[in-house]
Amino acid sequence: MALEFARVSESSSLPVRGRAARPSGRHRRPVPSQLPPEAPALVLAVPGDASGAAAELAATVRVDNPQIEVRLAGLGEDGKELTSELEAAARSRPEDGVAAIVVPLLTGPHPVADRMIAEAVAASGATVTVTEHLGPHPLLAEALHIRLAEKDLARPDRVRLLNVSSPVDAVVLATVGGDRGAVEAQPTAVLLASRLTLPVLVASLDGAPSVADAAERLRGIGAGRIALSPCLIGPEADPGLADAAAGDAGIECAALLGSHGLIADLAARAYGSVLAEA
Repeated sequence: MALEFARVSESSSLPVRGRAARPSGRHRRPVPSQLPPEAPALVLAVPGDASGAAAELAATVRVDNPQIEVRLAGLGEDGKELTSELEAAARSRPEDGVAAIVVPLLTGPHPVADRMIAEAVAASGATVTVTEHLGPHPLLAEALHIRLAEKDLARPDRVRLLNVSSPVDAVVLATVGGDRGAVEAQPTAVLLASRLTLPVLVASLDGAPSVADAAERLRGIGAGRIALSPCLIGPEADPGLADAAAGDAGIECAALLGSHGLIADLAARAYGSVLAEA
């Protein structure tokens, strides 16, 4: 399948971004071991500032993929840092080449961040492709499973298929991005349920259904101990939002995905898939 890159001029009346059509699931392609000097930069775009988990993820991608020029841009309040990174990437590449592949550090839709990324790409005037969000993907479900197991809220992967009772009866998978975010997290919930062999319901931290509503539904089918699994890297939501929602629902909460190595792997694979389809 051919991939088209659209140059966005500063005079464009509407923000436009190229979306990479990429294989889903485990078929997302790893990055080639060698790349030409003019290969597009991988620009990680993150809500807020480029610190904390985002900086750690960028560092992991660089170490694991030294053949890629990796840049990190916080969207802040206006997206100007991302625009500057894209302009800088374009200056060091042929005019008729692709300057950058933007990988949003988001597990699913985020209306504010998605809009800011589109506007930053439009303002840069560079030839850029923006990948889809990091989820759904089996590696995302695996990272969520690991975070649950770290808090003793799930059996570790190595024993999950043995005859060992689960520490919880059900899981609520929490997202942001409103109702659309909850809908698009459904495949991830299915993947996580398959790994845990437990019921998993999706809830929204900023929309419907709420975490409390999902927990009540699970109690209605007989679940006693319930865990909250935040499908969040971190910067896309207010600190403590997941913990507060878990507390209100009377359930326990796993840690955020943060800088887990599987998230860095997903970001690199998203970049590699665009190269493979070009």
